[in-house]
Amino acid sequence: MAVTVAPGRGFELRAVGTRADDHQVLRSIDLELPVDGITVVAGPSGSGKSSLLRLLNRVDVPSDGRITFDGVDLGVIDTCALRRTVGFVVQHPVAVAGTVADNLRVADGALDDADVDRLLERVGLGGFAGRDAETLSGGEAQRMNVARTLATRPRVVLADEPTSSLDADAERTLEALARTTAESSGADRIGWIWVSHDRDQIRRLADRLVVLVDGRVVAAGSPAQLRSHASPHVQAIVGSSGPVARRRSRAPW
Repeated sequence: MAVTVAPGRGFELRAVGTRADDHQVLRSIDLELPVDGITVVAGPSGSGKSSLLRLLNRVDVPSDGRITFDGVDLGVIDTCALRRTVGFVVQHPVAVAGTVADNLRVADGALDDADVDRLLERVGLGGFAGRDAETLSGGEAQRMNVARTLATRPRVVLADEPTSSLDADAERTLEALARTTAESSGADRIGWIWVSHDRDQIRRLADRLVVLVDGRVVAAGSPAQLRSHASPHVQAIVGSSGPVARRRSRAPW
């Protein structure tokens, strides 16, 4: 029988592995992921970052091991309830036919016009409610996607490189939104688990950092805790650095 869960300690992964065809994607992952603050997941391309996010709201299921949310196995939690509690902002959003307001009401049909306007203001799309969603630019569609995710009032948002298609101003708008909601109190508080390749963004956002390499967790902790870590992949993110030469500074993987 599917069950729902009460707020608690977040995600715990024990001996979790995933396979795609004959390829092992994630390997023996043991990890605790609280759903407060901002946890950034980083690592080389192909290391399993997106695969990890997809497990956390049951888009995919592990081939090995066990994942719990607030102490309850994901496999017995009602999937619809889980996905409203654990939002997911994908890298390439899909708009449904209709207006931007219609897209937000896919997440919550009870939203009135004022609710829609407030959500759009939060992501820098004030005045867009009546726009045809299929005419939005890639960056505008991504911000609409974030607003649609927030419409379900999630406790945590999984964000898979959500700013990769945004300009600098829109990127900072979403980063500020993440920080504000992560530091809010009560029902307005949202935790974020955010995948990024952008070294400078990681340094701006991360309260906690999880570094994946070849499907394994090589480090997990606060940036300060990991500053002396031996892994060159970790040092590429949290080690000392000089002035930033360009806006998007990818870790040298």
